[in-house]
Amino acid sequence: MSSVDTAQRTERGFGLSSRDGRVIGGASLLMAINVAVMYAFVGTPLAAINDFLFGTAPILGVIVYGVAITGGQLIAERGVKGGDTGIAFVGVVVLQLAFGIFGAGVLRFAPPDSALTILGVTAIVTAVLTALIAGYVYARSTTFEHWGKFANYAFLGGIAVIAIGSFVLSELLVVGFVLVFLGFLLRLGYEIWQVRDNRDASVGLQTIGVYVAVAGVFVHVLQLVMRYFASRQ
Repeated sequence: MSSVDTAQRTERGFGLSSRDGRVIGGASLLMAINVAVMYAFVGTPLAAINDFLFGTAPILGVIVYGVAITGGQLIAERGVKGGDTGIAFVGVVVLQLAFGIFGAGVLRFAPPDSALTILGVTAIVTAVLTALIAGYVYARSTTFEHWGKFANYAFLGGIAVIAIGSFVLSELLVVGFVLVFLGFLLRLGYEIWQVRDNRDASVGLQTIGVYVAVAGVFVHVLQLVMRYFASRQ
């Protein structure tokens, strides 16, 4: 799920360039739209897709959404690289639908009057996590390429553990959740590092990379926030 190639240099400092601002602004806009899509889908049949997929077998849901997210990102990146706005738009739509449907499936169990509050809390927590990771990356004059590799290992490990937990030991599903969540956090750090160091790369490609990583973190935080609110009922 990489958006750009290895960076050529490392830089240090908290200052954001106008280019960094365009990437952050673009990713933030896509994320804001995605949150709206989640909320809009809650009252539709699409919100029940999670029940079917994960109810059949958790690994089925992971595979379907994993393919949709990876495929959507590849399509969007292909469109950006080829200068084809239409293809890029299709890829972004696939990503919006994948994250939107998944998020709606989680949010549908919340009381109607709490949905916006839950989304708001999730957005704040995600923003704080993103800021902490970005601050760490920008403060260190070192490469974070290994974060990308570790993220892939976490994703693969999470998928393997969830596959086992789906049929053998259900307690492993929590471990799988943690590994995939960790994968998105590491991926976010990697993508932010790319924005910091690889300034010759396409703004569009980096925007998509950051957006996907943030969206992945968001939907995992959403599940945790939902559990917290449910425990207080």
